[in-house]
Amino acid sequence: MIKDDTIIALATPSGAGAIAVIRISGDNAIQIVSKHFKSVINKKLDEQKSHTIHLGHIVEQKKYLDQVLVSIFKDPHSYTGENVVEISCHGSVYIQQQIIQLFLRNGCRMAAAGEFTMRAFLNGKMDLSQAEAVADLIASDSEAAHQIAIQQMRGGFSNEIKKLRQELLNFASLIELELDFSGEDVEFADRTQFTNLLNKITSVLKGLIDSFALGNVIKNGIPIAIVGEPNVGKSTLLNAILNEERAIVSDIPGTTRDTVEDQISIGGVNFRFIDTAGIRDTADKIEQIGIARAYEKIEQAQLVIYLFEASKNKVAEINTLKNKYPDKNILLLANKVDTVEENRIVALQNTFSDLVLLSAKNGNGIEKLKDKLLSLSNMGSLGKNETIVTNNRHYDALLKALEAIQKVKEGMDMELSSDLMAIDIREALFHLGEITGSVSTDDLLGNIFSNFCIGK
Repeated sequence: MIKDDTIIALATPSGAGAIAVIRISGDNAIQIVSKHFKSVINKKLDEQKSHTIHLGHIVEQKKYLDQVLVSIFKDPHSYTGENVVEISCHGSVYIQQQIIQLFLRNGCRMAAAGEFTMRAFLNGKMDLSQAEAVADLIASDSEAAHQIAIQQMRGGFSNEIKKLRQELLNFASLIELELDFSGEDVEFADRTQFTNLLNKITSVLKGLIDSFALGNVIKNGIPIAIVGEPNVGKSTLLNAILNEERAIVSDIPGTTRDTVEDQISIGGVNFRFIDTAGIRDTADKIEQIGIARAYEKIEQAQLVIYLFEASKNKVAEINTLKNKYPDKNILLLANKVDTVEENRIVALQNTFSDLVLLSAKNGNGIEKLKDKLLSLSNMGSLGKNETIVTNNRHYDALLKALEAIQKVKEGMDMELSSDLMAIDIREALFHLGEITGSVSTDDLLGNIFSNFCIGK
């Protein structure tokens, strides 16, 4: 990527539509477009103010390509920090190609993936974590994922990291200053205050690291395994939740022999439901493979739904499952409640304090189940507007920064010399700087922005 030339790309999805937006960025962007723009009231485009929109035609010599709206954003008050022109044309693929090819012949080149956002980062319009949030925002497919991406793009996460890094940097400067007076046995950095700061940084970093588990499931969908014996209604339940015939339903036990997965948004949160093979003793080798996969999905799931028939006593089986997976959040569902007497329902409720009653076949109790899933999904951090980490790169940098901070604390306890502690402090500063882009390499930037869509 060359920073000082003029780039062009289609900013809207490829294909025909009502309109398309073509984005051009670079010092010469307005000048290049001006040569091929004919205003309906004879305006000169390069004489117009920033943040204005102009109606006219894109013209190649005497050939009119399209009637367009041209938006102007002058540096530094633009997305990229450069002169930016956005051309809103009709959505014909032919028109899009004609306009782009015209400007490619007249001073522009095609933008690489993510190059507009990369220029925004290089020109100081956003830091690296905010730039990555742009890609997350485009990819968000639920309210929760959107909320996290918006918060990060607005600088919630990066501001927290920058503040910690600056406080650590201030102390690091005093530690480094002590090295210049090493022969005079003086201390410029108050060790008590420094210890308090290290404890504070450790606490914040651990909180951010712990939030990654939640952030990861929000980004990819919360995995929920539906398990139980054959023919208790697991596939019927999946179809009722999704409101479509996703899984095959049959009265024959053992119909589901492999996992069936699908995703749905409930209350703005994505849930990924996994219908598994019925768990039982069987000599059928294919069914045995399906049951083994059911246990694998239980291991991978954040939440397990154990479904059983309301008419049958499954206390022993439920206790066995809970003992086998003591760390799993297991939600008990009694199905086919429409087939039992009221006294049986009362007995179930007395036996299991946290039980959902439903009839998957009739759809009764499905909405209560959805409410229960939301309450168990651990989304409290979203409501409190807390910072949640969703990016693997950030998670890795936080782990390394925490490791370096712990080495500094160990050095303090061992009363190591300032020069040895300074090495670990620099390492912590480096990893914190990696997150926001205060420290970066061309390879890192290339890897991050190559995953963006072209035009962004």
